[in-house]
Order: sequence, then C-alpha cells, then structure tokens
Amino acid sequence: MAEPNNRLDHALARARAEGRAALIVYVTAGHPDLHATRRLVPALFAAGADVVELGMPFSDPLADGPTIQRSTQHALAQGVRLPDVLDLVRGLRTDGVAGAVVLLGYANPLLARGLLDEPAPLAAAGFDGVIVPDLPLVERGPVEAAFRAAGLHLIPMVAPTSSPQHVRRAVAGRGGFVYCVSVTGVTGARKDLPAELPRWLDRVRAAGQRPVAVGFGVSGPDQVRALAAHADGVIVGSALVERIEEAVRIADPDAPDGDHRTRAVVDAATAFIATLRRAVAGHRA
Repeated sequence: MAEPNNRLDHALARARAEGRAALIVYVTAGHPDLHATRRLVPALFAAGADVVELGMPFSDPLADGPTIQRSTQHALAQGVRLPDVLDLVRGLRTDGVAGAVVLLGYANPLLARGLLDEPAPLAAAGFDGVIVPDLPLVERGPVEAAFRAAGLHLIPMVAPTSSPQHVRRAVAGRGGFVYCVSVTGVTGARKDLPAELPRWLDRVRAAGQRPVAVGFGVSGPDQVRALAAHADGVIVGSALVERIEEAVRIADPDAPDGDHRTRAVVDAATAFIATLRRAVAGHRA
C-alpha cells in the first residue's frame, strides 16, 4: 500500500524546493488555554512555521522535560483531554487553517480510545501525522499499516543510541519524516548540543530517502541555523513553550480586555518563530 501524500508531505516538499530545512514547532494543546491555542496555531503558520506539532496533554509524558511537563499539567488541570484536542483541530480546519498539523501523543490514551487500531477519527479531525514516543517497536508494524490506510503518517523516532537496523527501517519508508532525537534523555532547550550531532544526522540522511528532522534541545536561531545544514527539518518545542510561559507570566491580569493574555502569547510566540524561520532559510545541505 502506498504511503499517504498529505499536507505534511507538501510542507516538506515546499521547504525542499525553496532550498531550506522545514521549520517544525511544538505547542501543548490547551496551554495556556484552548482559546489561545486556537489563535496561536494559525499565527505560527503565518510567522513562518511549516509544520505545527500539537502536544496531547498527558499525565506521564515520558519523553518530555520539565518545561513541556509544566505545560501539560497546566492543560490537564483545566480539563483538557484528547477529545478536546480533536475538537480543536476540527475547529482550526473549519476556520480555514491549511497547514500541516501533527499530533504528539502517548500510547495509552490513544489505545484506550481505539485510535491505534482505527485512527480514521484523527485524520477526519484534520491531523496529517502522529508521533507516539512510547509505542513499542514490535507493535509499530500493524499500527503503521492502520495509519497509512487512514491517510496518516506514523512518524518514527530514532536516537544516537538506535541500532543501525532501526535507523535503516525508519528511513526506508516514504512520506512524513524521521524524528531524530538529538540527545539521550528528555526534551528541553539546551545551550549546547553534541558536537557529533551533525555527522550523525548526515549518516541518517544518507541511509534512506525519507526526510529527516531533528529535535530535542534546540533552543534558538543559532542552533537552528547550524542544524538546518544537516537535516530536512528542525523541530523547536521547549524553547517556544518557555516563551509562552513567560508571556503568560508578565501579562497584566487587570487589563480591561479579557483577550490580553492571548494577544501577549501570540505576539511572543510569533516574534520567536520569525527569527527561527530566518535561520532555516537557505541553509539546507
């Protein structure tokens, strides 16, 4: 069965045609609230993001560091759950948002709702791909087939500790991208990334045709610029969530306009994304 060709593929192909890496950004759905996320996603695309990852709030996000954990706990405390995330994306599509949107979720909530076996509702809501960090490798085969049949990409993840066989399998497919984890451990902006990371990315890209995107620890334009020469996409998550947190912290709670916090979040996030978009431009190897 052929790989699906959807908005995610078009976004990556467009970036490649423009001679640059794709800019992929992560936000937690419902942080600081669902209304803000609905305003934020189209603004991120307008500021230069090629792909938006929406994080599903979950009580045990094992791949995420303190920053994203705080954002997910905040969203959970407000009652945001997986059905709310699907409703959010349906609303974005109704509003005319045409950019590529990927769900970052965990196996248990998806399994509990039957969405690993029957993922069609994810595609119907408007997602183009799904990242499931804790999905066991031995279970990926049937899940991947179900996602492919639904028109979705199941995004594989590889790390510097992955076996050569796992890397070859991940890059052998077509469509979507391979998520290269830059460091062992959890997400979180880092001042320095491993010196050997560019060489490892070059080896992964040379192993197959599927686009390769790198994430975990990418903190700002300088790192984005350096990694864009060695990857087809660069993923920024925690550094963006930190700016959203800071915008919420400094927003005036007594301002007469109840939408002031959302505007502050959107302004801070889009200003940051604009700097990242400039960093990826013209730096694809």
